[in-house]
Amino acid sequence: METIRQIVTVTDERKVEVTLPDSVQPGLVEMVIVLQPLPQSLQPKEEINRRNLFGFLPKRIDPLEFERQIRDEWN
Repeated sequence: METIRQIVTVTDERKVEVTLPDSVQPGLVEMVIVLQPLPQSLQPKEEINRRNLFGFLPKRIDPLEFERQIRDEWN
């Protein structure tokens, strides 16, 4: 199983086009589609860049506090 995350534009015809990476082999697959609306003020490319820069660390975790907790475990 492979998880692929992409931001796409839904057309007026309610269609989307997704290009899969080379790691996906041709053949029968099951797809699960989860829709998460994005604010209109965000351009999809900006959102992708932001996610790539910050990774997927949830906002509820303070990175500096997380680092301190790890270092405390070494002492």
